[in-house]
Amino acid sequence: MTDATQNAGPMLAADGTPLKQSLARSLRRQKLRALLLVAPLLLFVLFSFIVPIASMLFRSVENSIVSDTLPLTVEALNNWDEQSGELPSEDVYEAFVRDMIVAIDNKEHTRLGSRLNYEETGMSSMFRRSGRQIKKLDPETDGPFKEKLIEIHDGWGDPQTWRVIKTHSPAITNGYFLNAVDMRRTPEGAQAQPEDKQILIKLFGRTLFMSLVITGACILLAYPVSYLLATLPMRVSNLLMILVLLPFWTSLLVRTSAWKVMLQQQGVINDTLVWLGLVADDARLIIINNQIGTIIAMTHILLPFMILPMYSVMQTIPPSYTRAAKSMGATNWTTFWRIYFPQSVPGIGAGSILVFILAIGYYITPEIVGGTKGVFISNRIAYHISSSLNWGLAAALGTILLAVVLLLYWVYDKIVGIDNVKLG
Repeated sequence: MTDATQNAGPMLAADGTPLKQSLARSLRRQKLRALLLVAPLLLFVLFSFIVPIASMLFRSVENSIVSDTLPLTVEALNNWDEQSGELPSEDVYEAFVRDMIVAIDNKEHTRLGSRLNYEETGMSSMFRRSGRQIKKLDPETDGPFKEKLIEIHDGWGDPQTWRVIKTHSPAITNGYFLNAVDMRRTPEGAQAQPEDKQILIKLFGRTLFMSLVITGACILLAYPVSYLLATLPMRVSNLLMILVLLPFWTSLLVRTSAWKVMLQQQGVINDTLVWLGLVADDARLIIINNQIGTIIAMTHILLPFMILPMYSVMQTIPPSYTRAAKSMGATNWTTFWRIYFPQSVPGIGAGSILVFILAIGYYITPEIVGGTKGVFISNRIAYHISSSLNWGLAAALGTILLAVVLLLYWVYDKIVGIDNVKLG
């Protein structure tokens, strides 16, 4: 090594800065430019996907309305033994009156009653009916309040009322998740719901079972159609592809309503079967307002979502592979099963994931053609969001459904391998 080499300084860029520093600055600029390019997409995903999911997870455990509306009452109830079977002391009633007067002025007592009504039927009407008369009481001069509240409504003389308030007073609760699995939060701990209210676990099982059946039916129907589209000449294939995509040009509500007309006992399908002599006129098939109707309608609606991934993968399979197998003496069945089918499995996997996830979250089609026996858990979620306004339970049901989907996705990855899923 020469003296000139030993004494040479760091390599410089054209602007005189060290080359290493110049390269680092250039890389930072490239990363910043790339970040700015994807920033709109990241923001869209954040506000349309991440934030709603985070909000759902929070709502499934949030329960601050009781402690925020009745802070003095909740504090006073901490000294009351709910297992004793006796009514709370006068201090609890006085604190309750003070809290209720503030809540009535802020028009929050009805919301509190609605929340507690999810746990004990009748609480909503009790809070609503008691509101006007409690507002007339003066916390400074009208005490004691125990007898006065019991005169206003008998429910205030029932220890169960105060048990419900105390049990559901924590700001963070597991009550919604317990309700989502047909259980309930009580002073004695988690207990099973009465048998006439145990419906949600059954709905979860029905949803998973029917989604799997719909996915399997779509695979059986879509595979020959996709194979035909992939092997026919391009001109004919494109024409048939238009027929596959044609349902997308029609409203989902219209397609579902059409199936309701076709599946009813006096509908097209039953009339055709009777005309062909396959079914007696007095023994028409009942294929509406049950699981069969839901499976038929949803299979038709979701079939294109299975055909498109299969077709895109089958189109990439070189025909020379099957010709080579046949030239070596393989039969048509052997060629298909050992050469063609394994290469089409990635399309089946992609279509199955897509159809199953769509099926498990559908609620319009089951609501219209499913009746009481063909509805999904998503219909119950929609009911609690739009009708009962029990958003906490709806969030808990949605969270459990999300966890089930992620679990099944993980199992699928372990068994099949997500790397084997392709869209072409």
